[in-house]
Amino acid sequence: MRHFIDTQDFTSTELRSLLELTGLLKAADKQGGLPPLLAGASLGMIFEEPSTRTRISFEVAMTRLGGHALYLKPGEIHLGVRESIKDTARVMSRMVDAIEARTLKHATVTELARWATVPVINGLTDYNHPTQVLCDVFTMIEHSPDGKRLEDLRVAFIGDATNVCSSLMMICTRLGLNFTHCAPARYQAPEAWQAIARANCAASGGSFTATEDPQAAVAGADFVYTDLWWWVGQEAEIPERTAAFMPRYQINEALLAHAPAHAKFMHCLPASRGVEVTDAVMDGPRSIIYDQSENRLHAEKAILAAFVAPRLKPRSAARSHWHAGRIAEFLKHHPLTEPASPAVLSEVDRHV
Repeated sequence: MRHFIDTQDFTSTELRSLLELTGLLKAADKQGGLPPLLAGASLGMIFEEPSTRTRISFEVAMTRLGGHALYLKPGEIHLGVRESIKDTARVMSRMVDAIEARTLKHATVTELARWATVPVINGLTDYNHPTQVLCDVFTMIEHSPDGKRLEDLRVAFIGDATNVCSSLMMICTRLGLNFTHCAPARYQAPEAWQAIARANCAASGGSFTATEDPQAAVAGADFVYTDLWWWVGQEAEIPERTAAFMPRYQINEALLAHAPAHAKFMHCLPASRGVEVTDAVMDGPRSIIYDQSENRLHAEKAILAAFVAPRLKPRSAARSHWHAGRIAEFLKHHPLTEPASPAVLSEVDRHV
C-alpha cells in the first residue's frame, strides 16, 4: 500500500500519470459525466490548523466521486495528545478508507502513515505541500505557451523557502522542468533541499538555480510564483523578514516587466495582498491564481481515485440482494421490532 506524502516518493512517469488522470477527471466533471468511483467510501480529514482550499477541495472531491468526507477540525480529536498517533491511525483505519492530514509537523504525517492500514494523504506540513504542487503543475500544463513541452517550462519562485517552495522545487526538477529559487541568501532553500533538486535534475534533464537577483530570475520565466514570507511560528520574525524581502522581492508590475510577455503569475493562497504581491498583479491579466485554486479540486479527485478506488471492494448486486434478504428476515423477528399496526398497514396498501 502506498501513501501520498512526498512527490519524491514517485517516479516522473507516476507523477505524469496522476497529471493525466487529473485532466480526465476534470473533463468528466465539467461535462457532467464524472463516475462515482468512490461510492460508499469515506475520507477522514485531520486538520491541526484551519484551511480553505484543502478542506473544501477534498470534501467536494469525495462528494463528487460518490463518497463522504469527515472533517476533523483543529483540536477535535486526541491526535498525539490524549491518544498516541499510532492508536489514532489504527482506529481511523478501521472506520475510513483513507486519511488526509494537514499538520503542523511533517513527522505527524509520516507517523500516521507508519501505522495506518489505509492510504494517508499529506494535506500540508511544515516541510511540504504535495497536493498543492500537483495542482500547480497541472495548471502550468493548461497555461503553457503554444509549442512548449512540460520539460521546457521555466518556473521562477520568488520568496522564502516555504513548504510550497520545497514541494514545487522537488516536483519541477523531478519532471525535468527548469526551476529557479530567488530570495536573499539567508532565506534560500537549504543545501539539503538543493541537493535533492540537483539529483532530480541529473536524472530528468531539468535545471535548478538559486539566486538573489529577482530580475534575472523572472527573465525567461513562463511562470512566476510566490508565497507568504512567513509561516506559523515565525510571527516574531515578521519585521525582520519584511525588511529583507521588501521591496526588492515583491511581485509587482515593475518586476514582471522583466519577464516575457506570456509569463503567468501564480500563488498557492492565502496571500498577504500588498506584501509579497500587489493587488495589480493578483487581479491583473497575468494572474492565474483562481484557475490554480480550482485545480486543487481536480488534483484531489485524481489522488483519491488513484489511491483509494482500487482498494474498494467491488459492488455486487447479487450479494447485496442476498444480504438484504437475510437482514430483513432477521429484523422481522427481532425482539425489539414492533409490528406495524393494522391501520398503518392498510394505509401502506392503499399506496402500493
